[in-house]
Amino acid sequence: MRQLSTQDADFEQQLTTLLAFETVNDADLLKTVDDIIAQVRHDGDSVVLALTQQFDQHPATSMHELELSQEALAKAFTNLDTKVKEALTTAATRVQTFHERQVQETWEYKDELGNRLGQKVTPLDRVGIYVPGGLASYPSSVLMNAIPAKVAGVKEIIMVVPAPKGILNPLVLAAAHLAKVDRVFTIGGAQAVAALAYGTETIPSVDKITGPGNKYVAAAKRAVFGQVGIDMIAGPSEVLVYAEGQADDRADWLAMDLLSQAEHDRIAQAIFVTTSAEQLAEVAVEIEKALADLPKADIARDSLKNRGALILVQDRAEGMEVINRVAPEHLELSVDDPDTLLDDIRHAGAIFMGRHTPEAIGDYCAGPNHVLPTSGTARFSSPLGVYDFQKKSSIVYCSESGSKPLAETADILAQREDLEAHARSARYRYQS
Repeated sequence: MRQLSTQDADFEQQLTTLLAFETVNDADLLKTVDDIIAQVRHDGDSVVLALTQQFDQHPATSMHELELSQEALAKAFTNLDTKVKEALTTAATRVQTFHERQVQETWEYKDELGNRLGQKVTPLDRVGIYVPGGLASYPSSVLMNAIPAKVAGVKEIIMVVPAPKGILNPLVLAAAHLAKVDRVFTIGGAQAVAALAYGTETIPSVDKITGPGNKYVAAAKRAVFGQVGIDMIAGPSEVLVYAEGQADDRADWLAMDLLSQAEHDRIAQAIFVTTSAEQLAEVAVEIEKALADLPKADIARDSLKNRGALILVQDRAEGMEVINRVAPEHLELSVDDPDTLLDDIRHAGAIFMGRHTPEAIGDYCAGPNHVLPTSGTARFSSPLGVYDFQKKSSIVYCSESGSKPLAETADILAQREDLEAHARSARYRYQS
């Protein structure tokens, strides 16, 4: 795992290299995805079935076999171990409670001319959520995508989840039941995204697609954007842990928080930033200790080698500069006084405050969404939320008297833009 210091002569270049990552810019990848999308648009169900058989070795021989019934989802929930069922229910309840506070309402006001102006907030009709399957099988992703959509008032949620060799994680199905997902199809990859975007004989087209996936899913989401909305182009998981070598810090906790992201996949990113050289060395030692018995140690080692870093900064101000430069998906502030840092943090997907708030809690049950901007996009993006499943329509209602002064203003401006029909349309209202 590389070690950097802001005092290195080439620190800025080293940091730029560390953060460089392109999710979906490979020409061969984009062509493969474009070809799959074109096939699905042309042949619908038959191509989706054939590609599912090819890529997932799914034993289904018809599209009907790829859809799960509500009874199957309910059975999966009923059959859960009691403690697991309680944990999943607790997570779902907390996610719902948090997202209920995000609901935006229609509003109006009257201006000084007596005209009514406002904004009408409406839920999307139908959304598709992509849930990873196989090795990366996350029931938490079901909750984080479906519950905000339901809270927003979305009428229908279509879930797609790959089932390699027909095998599904029962916990994913149980989460779909708990989150009240309407229909579930066991398909994945670019073909699933294309089916959601354009529809097939069996799968209805949606208005927006959310949820993480592999590089083919990310490329497909980018390709269909415009036909449908998308949440974001998700990159690999990231965490930045910041500490200052304070008395209550525990190096083993800090190390494990870094590894909790590194074990996701070989291109996940874990960065530790500290003002203490001694603490940096201690965390490096604890990482090696923890890797000795970590089940996914091989993945974590590759992640730390490829994209991980231990960064020494001279003071808190430099630490904040590095944080904002990275704009991490997850930011942990392992300090005595995390509230005093908030004003200086401009870019982060989610901020975990204090030593007793590991990012892992946020992944499952804190309440806020774990679908977060990655690859530096926290500079301009936000976590997935209820607002992603609502849209706004402007309301403009002019009275006869209130219309006249606005129409005269519009007439003048339209003439200056050389749009005569606009000008006359407005003029008729105040000259009639």
